Parts: sequence; structure tokens; C-alpha cells
Amino acid sequence: MVEPSATAGGLESIPALLQRNAREFGNKAAYREKEFGIWQSWTWAEAEKEIEALALGLINLGVNEGDYIAVIGRNRPHFYWSMVAAQSVGAIPVPLYNDSAAEEMAYVLEHCGARFTIVEDQEQVDKVIEIQDRLHQFEHMIYIDQRGLRKYDHHQLHRFVDIQEQGRAAYYEWIEDLKARREKLNYDSQCVMLYTSGTTGKPKGVVLSNRNIIVSAKNSSEFDHLGPGDEVLAYLPMAWVGDFIFSIGQAYWTGFCVNCPESADTMMTDLREIGPTYYFAPPRVFETQLTNVMIRMEDAGKFKKRMFDRAMAHAKKVGPNILDGKPVSFMDRLKYKFYDLMIYGPLKNTLGLSRVRVGYTAGEAIGPEIFDFYRSLGINLKQLYGQTEASVFITVQPDGEVRADTVGVPAPDVEIRINDEGRIYYRSPGTFVEYYKNPESTADTKDAEGWVDTGDAGFFEEGSGHLRIIDRAKDVGKMADGSMFAPKYVENKLKFYPDILEAVLFGADKDHCVAFINIDLTAVGNWAERNNIGYASYQELAGHPRVLDTIQEHVETVNKSVAEDPMLSGCQIHRFVILHKELDADDGEMTRTRKVRRAFVAEKFNDIVEALYDGSEKVSTETEVTYEDGRKGSIKATLEIRDAKVVPVTPHKVAAE
Repeated sequence: MVEPSATAGGLESIPALLQRNAREFGNKAAYREKEFGIWQSWTWAEAEKEIEALALGLINLGVNEGDYIAVIGRNRPHFYWSMVAAQSVGAIPVPLYNDSAAEEMAYVLEHCGARFTIVEDQEQVDKVIEIQDRLHQFEHMIYIDQRGLRKYDHHQLHRFVDIQEQGRAAYYEWIEDLKARREKLNYDSQCVMLYTSGTTGKPKGVVLSNRNIIVSAKNSSEFDHLGPGDEVLAYLPMAWVGDFIFSIGQAYWTGFCVNCPESADTMMTDLREIGPTYYFAPPRVFETQLTNVMIRMEDAGKFKKRMFDRAMAHAKKVGPNILDGKPVSFMDRLKYKFYDLMIYGPLKNTLGLSRVRVGYTAGEAIGPEIFDFYRSLGINLKQLYGQTEASVFITVQPDGEVRADTVGVPAPDVEIRINDEGRIYYRSPGTFVEYYKNPESTADTKDAEGWVDTGDAGFFEEGSGHLRIIDRAKDVGKMADGSMFAPKYVENKLKFYPDILEAVLFGADKDHCVAFINIDLTAVGNWAERNNIGYASYQELAGHPRVLDTIQEHVETVNKSVAEDPMLSGCQIHRFVILHKELDADDGEMTRTRKVRRAFVAEKFNDIVEALYDGSEKVSTETEVTYEDGRKGSIKATLEIRDAKVVPVTPHKVAAE
């Protein structure tokens, strides 16, 4: 197979890479999409023509250089084409989370001043129409799926295929303009604007240049030896920087194929059918997959369950060493090969990970037990540490140096320094240009020499040179006795258990820690069905005495593990409560990327936090919730508060920090 050009000479924009790909391996698959159960495919040459037609149509519609074009929908080739077509005409794509409420979209569309939006279907069209009066700069909306939209006013509303057809019809009218706009693009041209998840306030528009994206894509692709023969599944939100780097940056640099699933519901089936060689998922996805495996094993017969447990015990013992090429005895290798045939292989196939050559997880820390589970199966899962402002990559884990407790070494061309307070700073070719319309935040985050404050705390290990992340710097604090408080460390240990979906730890400036727990309705519901326990709602199941007993066992087991860490032994959980509702992005408790808004949660459920600390055995509460159709309501509950056993900590352990 033809390899892409080895240097970036003359390839200083994504549209330039598209032209190169169409020339050098035009007949190779660039995109696949499953629709109505059938995979459709486009080669690089065909994709280039689709993008060109759309770009000409955009010029015909009145798109100017420097315009912002919002892109709202699930992962589809049409939306990736839309972003590259926007870049081709000198405009800047702004992908949004397609599950955002209209109000969230209004802020972004208003802030960036988008004149044009490209959306998927009637749902997204309706959201934009709902807020249209606030968008004084808005002019035209283009949609892909025409179902339900026939009778809408089409003066400002256009079918995607019609814009392409108009572009093809006006080819000779606009092709020279398109070529001129493309040729103007260089490394310093704006490539994309991505909005932060807004954990602590309003989202910020992160301006990323072609240099940021292309050099980051080039360095990371070379680091993991990615090439045109690789396959990826594009299923993560397009508004997230990871998807942009993997599905546009690396895909256009290497020429590999981007596969789009039919829907979120068919994602696991589509994953198995594609069998990607390069795979990325945040910890939540790996946690969910592991939960589903554990549920199935609970339903299996005793013999199968016993064999599975033995196989996994052996995998845990030797699997990571085999994967890293370390010495393993002949008998252990033989035993592993047998289990691979009987257990690991079929399990990887079920998960859709049989062909994965390089796998990554990032976004937040993954529980070490979950991480080790996948690596023990022979899946080359690695961690990376990154940010939107870094064009993803800050640290990576080289093959053979993969560990659960670190995030690796600085990525190629990335410099990292840590100040006296443990705060992590970096600079790299991927460092963002600025926060759009926000020079104060830009100056607070990036200094004159290009060093960016990550907002995270960590340290380099002596000897290995690997970076360890402790937590978000704003979340790391001190207990009343001076010992370190780092909530994420404990929360990730709790989330290893399949029946715990989310955990939120509190304890800064206090003499002990307390926790909120969200149960996993799928896992706990399956357990309830097996044990003939009836329930009518999440709230009812969360308050069941046997569920509380099980969660208490998990908390106490985690306390024993936390007590073994001299630096963090003070973070053991003394009291906990299982919340009466799942934390939800629609209720503002999480970001769209499923990160807990800790300060918001603490304030919203302040009455429960106070009850955890004042010794109450129960607490009655009322909480506002948002339903799927946008209506507001409230739920009332009386929650039982449980005490958990803690391991006594000797004074020298507390002081060890």
C-alpha cells in the first residue's frame, strides 16, 4: 500500500492533505457509514469530490472567508466533509454536542457568531429555530435528513444534497475562487474552534490552527506507527478534540479509513463488524463494557463462571508481561495460549477489540483494575494525557512502558515543567492560539513564552521519567489534619465495581471524607432480576437494603486499598449515601463529556453533604430534574446514610505526604 508523504512540506492545511490523499491513494476507502443495516463506502477520490461540491455550494450560498459554520449531529461522513469543506472556503468549523439543549447551543452559536449551521435532522433544526431570535447574525441552515421537514419554510433552510447540486451546477462559476481560497491556507490559518466542556463556568472557544492539528497528528501517528491500512470507529462526539484529531487530523495525515456507526444503539455491533485496529474510548466506555461482561458472567453457569475466573486470574498474572515482551515461562505461555483460544479470544471478539493494535483511553483517569483487565487480555491499551488546548497530546505511553498509575512520558515535541506547588505546565506545536474573544482567560492560561497551565497537579517519577497525575489542581486540597485530599484517586477505585456508575468524594478542609454514589442501573437491575427483587424506579432500587449492603462492602474494600497509599490514606470514606437520581448533564451536574461538575453538585445537594457530616442517619431532600422533552419537575426522597469501616492510619502515614 502507498504510504503518505513523510514530511509536511507544502501540506499546511487539511484541504491540502485531502488533495494529496485523493492523488496518492484515491481508490482506497476513506469513509464508511452504516445506514439501514448496510455499510456504504467512499474512497478518498470520491470523498474529495463530495467535499468539493459542498465547498462550491457554500461559496454559492454566500459563505465568506473567516465565517464560522456550526456543525451539529452524530458522527457521519457528511459532517466530516462539512468541516473540511468549511476549511476549504476559508471558513472555520465549530462542531457542537448534538445532545446539547437549545439553550446550550444558543450560547455557542451567539458567542462565535455563526452565520451558517449544518445539522442532521428535524430535532436539530427545531433547536436552532427555537433560539433563532437571539442569533442576530444567523442566515442559513443546511440539513442532511429531510424526514419531517418538507413543510418547513425553506427560505433559510436547505437540503445538504441541494447545496452540493448547486455547487456542481456552479462549478465553472466558483472553482477558481475555491482554488484561490484553498491556496491561501497555511499553518497559521485557523483550522477549527472547539468549545471546552465548561466544568467551572461558561464554555470557552479554543482556537486551533492548522499547525496545531497537523503537527500533532503527524507526531502522534509516527509515534504509534499509524498508516493508511488502519481502521478507526468514529463514535465519540465531534465537538470533542479527540474525535477531531483522530477522525480528521490523523485520518487525513495517514490516509486511514474512518468508519461511522449507524447509531449509538448499534455501536457495539458495528464495532464488532469493523474490528478497528486503532481504537480510542474514554474510561466510561471501558467501564461499561466491563460491566456488561461481568453481568453476562453472573448469568453464566457455575462451570463457565469458574473457568472464566481461573482464566482471568492467569491473564492478570502473565498477560501484561506477554504483551510487553517480558520474560514469561513456557508453561505460563502455553496456559495463556489455551485460555486465549477458549476465553480471551472470544471475549475480545465480543467486545469488538480482536484487531486492536493500538488502543487509548483519556479524558479522565481510568481505574487501574479496569486498565489491567483489558491489557491482561492482550489488548494494547495505553493512557494518554491531553487537553483541548494542547490539540490532545501532552504525554503518551511508549510500547513496553505502559502502566496503570502513570500517563507516560512527554509526547513528541512537547515540553513539560512542574512548579513548586505541583502544578503541571506544557508547551508544544499543538498549543492553542487563543480563547476566542477572551484575552483575559488566554493570558491566565498561556504565558508569553507559550507555557500553558493545565490546571492539573502531578509529579515526574524518579528513574522512569513518567508523569503521575494526582488530580485537578483545584480539587486537590488538604484534610483538616494536613494530609492530602485527592478525590479522583478514590472515585476511580470505586468505579471499578460494575454496580457503581459514578462517585463524588468530599473532604477538603474536613477531618474525614464522605461520598455520593450513583449505582449502575443496568448492573444492579440485572442483579435484582436474578434475585427476584422487584423495583419500579432507579430511586427504589438505590434505596434497597441489600444494594446498600453491597455498596458498603465496596466502599470498605476501597478504604483498605486507599489506606495502603501513604500519601492519600487520609482519603478513606467514613460515610456515604446512594443518591436518589443519576447525575445528569441535562441537570447541569455533569458536562457533555461526562465529567462531574464537583462544585455545582456540592452546592445543589448541600443538604445531603451537611447530613453526611452532622451524623444524621437519614436525610429528606427534594431535587429539581429536567425531563427528556425539556420540562422541569422535582423528585422527593428520604435517603439512608451509611457509616463505613476505615483502616486506622498511623501518624507517620499522615505525615508522609
